Amino acid sequence: MKYAVGIDIGGTNTRVALIDENYKLVERIQFDTDVENPEVTLKKINDAIQLFDKEIVGIGVSCPGPLDLLHGVVLDTPNLKGGWRNYRIVEEMTKATGLPSFLENDANLAALAEAMVGHGKDLRYVQFLTVSTGLGSGLVIDKQIYQGAHGYANEIANMIMWKDGPSHGSIMPGGIEAISSGTAITARAKAAGLDVKHAGEVNDLAEAGNSKAKAIMEDAKDYLANTLAAIFALIDPEIFILGGSVALKIDGFVEDVEKRTQAKVYKGLGNLVKVVKSDLSEDSGLIGAACLAFNKTV
Repeated sequence: MKYAVGIDIGGTNTRVALIDENYKLVERIQFDTDVENPEVTLKKINDAIQLFDKEIVGIGVSCPGPLDLLHGVVLDTPNLKGGWRNYRIVEEMTKATGLPSFLENDANLAALAEAMVGHGKDLRYVQFLTVSTGLGSGLVIDKQIYQGAHGYANEIANMIMWKDGPSHGSIMPGGIEAISSGTAITARAKAAGLDVKHAGEVNDLAEAGNSKAKAIMEDAKDYLANTLAAIFALIDPEIFILGGSVALKIDGFVEDVEKRTQAKVYKGLGNLVKVVKSDLSEDSGLIGAACLAFNKTV
C-alpha cells in the first residue's frame, strides 16, 4: 500500500493527513499555524510526517492565496504574514521532508477530490465551486487540475457580473464573491438594517417574506446562475458541484441555482446543465491534496 500526505495550511490551524492510495484518510494531526514564521510550521509538519511511519510517495499542500502555482510560492495572503510573504513553500517543504511536494489552492484541490472520489469520479470535465465565506472555483479535466497559462485559472471571485455592484475587501465592484458569498449576503443584509449573523438567517427572513432579504437572496442566486451559465458557455463541463456553507446549508439553494442556470443557456442545452451539492466532508481539501501528490508521483 502506498500513501501520500495531504496538508492544509490555514490562517489559524494546519492539518496534516496520511491518506492511502484508495483515498481513505488513515490518520490526521492538527496544530496551530505560526502566521509569522513558516519555518516553525514546517518543522511541526515534518514532525507529524515522521510519526506516520509509512512509505509516502509525496506531499500535496493547500495554502491560502494568492499563490504562484507555477513556481510553488506563497505570495501575499491576508492570513499569513511576516516570513510567509513570497515564501517558496514547495522548495522548502521538499528540503525539510525529503519528499516531492506540490502546491495548489483549496478550491482546485476540492475540485480534484470531487473528480477522483466525489460526484465527478466517472466524468472527464468537472467544475467545482465553493460558496462560503468567499467564492472559489476549480476545473478538473481528465483528472488533472486546469491551471491556465499563469496558474490563475478559475480565480472567479473578481468576475464582474453587476455594473457598479457591491464590493468588499479586494473584490472589485460587482465581483461575484461580493454578491453571492456568505460574507456578501450577510454584509448586504446588515447594511439594509437586518439583524443577522450569517447567510442562513438572511435566507430564513426571505422565506418568511422579508422583502429586503428576498432581494438579497434573489441577487445571490441569480448572479451565481449567470456565472455558471457563462462558465458553461466557455467550458461545457459535464457537472457543476457546489460546496461551502451557503450551498450546503441553505435548503433549496443549489436546486434553485440549477433551474436558473438551465434557463440562461441556449435553448435545447438546458438539460445538459447539471448542478449538484458536494457530498464530500470537510476533509475534501486534504483528500484532494493527496490526490495531487499521487497524480504527480505515481
